[in-house]
Amino acid sequence: FLQVLNEKKLQEVDSLWKEFETPEKANKIVKLKHFEKFQDTTEALAASTALVEGKLSKNLKKILKKIVAKDAHEQLAVADAKLGGVIKEKLNLSCIHSPMVTELMRGIRSQIEGLITGLPSREMAAMCLGLAHSLSRYKLKFSPDKVDTMIIQAISLLDDLDKELNNYIMRCREWYGWHFPELGKIITDNLTYCKCVRKVGDRSNFASSDVSDILPEEIEEDVKAAAEISMGTEVSEEDINNIIHLCDQVIEISEYRTQLYDYLKNRMMAIAPNLTVMVGELVGARLIAHAGSLLNLAKHPASTVQLLGAEKALFRALKTKRDTPKFGLIYHASLVGQSNTKNKGKISRMLAAKTALTIRYDALGENTSAEMGAENRLKVETRLRLLEERGIRRISGTGKALAKTDKYQNKSEVKVFDPSGDSTLPVVSKKRKIQEVDELDTEVAVKAKKFKAEMKEGTAVEDGEPVKKKKKKKDKEKQAEEEEVLSEELPTSPIIEVR
Repeated sequence: FLQVLNEKKLQEVDSLWKEFETPEKANKIVKLKHFEKFQDTTEALAASTALVEGKLSKNLKKILKKIVAKDAHEQLAVADAKLGGVIKEKLNLSCIHSPMVTELMRGIRSQIEGLITGLPSREMAAMCLGLAHSLSRYKLKFSPDKVDTMIIQAISLLDDLDKELNNYIMRCREWYGWHFPELGKIITDNLTYCKCVRKVGDRSNFASSDVSDILPEEIEEDVKAAAEISMGTEVSEEDINNIIHLCDQVIEISEYRTQLYDYLKNRMMAIAPNLTVMVGELVGARLIAHAGSLLNLAKHPASTVQLLGAEKALFRALKTKRDTPKFGLIYHASLVGQSNTKNKGKISRMLAAKTALTIRYDALGENTSAEMGAENRLKVETRLRLLEERGIRRISGTGKALAKTDKYQNKSEVKVFDPSGDSTLPVVSKKRKIQEVDELDTEVAVKAKKFKAEMKEGTAVEDGEPVKKKKKKKDKEKQAEEEEVLSEELPTSPIIEVR
């Protein structure tokens, strides 16, 4: 703790550095009030870490209570505003932080050896260097098995190697294509093409050279046949040597890329095994590189993990008020690639949610097994299978039985021509025709009885005398004669032809 002797000079912030040019001038501005030495490096590291994080360590709290509490009416200058707020809250001390305090601290650090006597400069430098190393190691949380910086550098180098390889191979094919253009169509693999060119050189050597260790027999015969009738131009031996040197570079870079990929795979399985199981080592490494570190990636929510790498498309969609993207770097994961176009958005959303869980488990958990990643991957695969098979699921999430589809059977029916459609006459059933004839006969009989009764009443009224009863025989004969007359007068029922 240092006490300010001349506060008036502190008001001139721009010229304050002049007061700390020499140790003598510095002693006129500030004076050492209390000094307490740390017992070891561990204690110094704990105190420094607390100061960096803006926290109040136990030793500092004791010193403030003993020393500063005596001069509680004076202000305490602090270099960190956050630390000043903690001191004011817990100890009720008035703290100040301003540009003047920053310049004062800078001047004190420059003349610290002159202000604190009894410490040799060599020991002071060694202590500062050791504390700086310890503090840096603590900030990095140094652990050989948890260094994601290696992954970031490896995936970046892998992408650079792929770009360079593509350029080199394209140049090699185009360059040697002037001499032997047919070879590029016969051999499609780039590494095999470069090995073949490096071993043979001029196309005239194909007939006498043996490339069976590089090419299959069928392709070797095609290459030799094409070399005899090639339409390429002749090139000098110097040109062939340069092309062979370029092929050597391509083969060396390809081998180094394979080695680098194996290294990246091993590092990913060591640092983030669950993430590797979920999305693969390449996609996982790109997600870590995009976020900056595994810890930063663990702080992102699942929605951000889903859209990492598609920020430009996202903000363009928000600006133009269009549909936002559904996936970013996670699109290259194998599970998203297996799904069809309709289900890619659903699978990427579910995969991002499960991936966010595995990232936090890898970054913050102590267990290094990949069981959690395998379980979550199985859940996503089950969900993908249900979507692909169009399975029915309840809102609660429990699975129903899959919808059963019956096997299609072709039923061919032979239709016979119906001739009844050709007739324009109304068709009536036989039963109905017989009923109509019976009804007509009953109607005729009822009418005849009514007519007979009316005739009897008319004769009785005309005579004015009661009708006398006659004998039964005469009555029967008269009734028979009247029925014959009625049958002749009444129209006969129509005859209906029944087919």
